[in-house]
Amino acid sequence: MKNNIRVARAEVRMTQQQLADAVDVSRQTINAIESGKFVPSTVLALKIASTFEKRVEEIFSLEDGD
Repeated sequence: MKNNIRVARAEVRMTQQQLADAVDVSRQTINAIESGKFVPSTVLALKIASTFEKRVEEIFSLEDGD
C-alpha cells in the first residue's frame, strides 16, 4: 500500500508526533506507515484522512500486487 502522509503533513506543516497525537497512536506507528512497513487498520486510515480533511483515497492507494 502506498501513502501520501508525508506530503499531507508537509502541506499543513505537521510533525509525525502531532499527527500521532491527533489519531492516538505512537510516532513510531506513523513512521512505520509512512515508510510502508505497516498497513493501518481501516479505522486508523479514516482517522488519518479525516485529520487532513481528505478522502482516504487521497492519502492511501493500492500498489500492484496488493
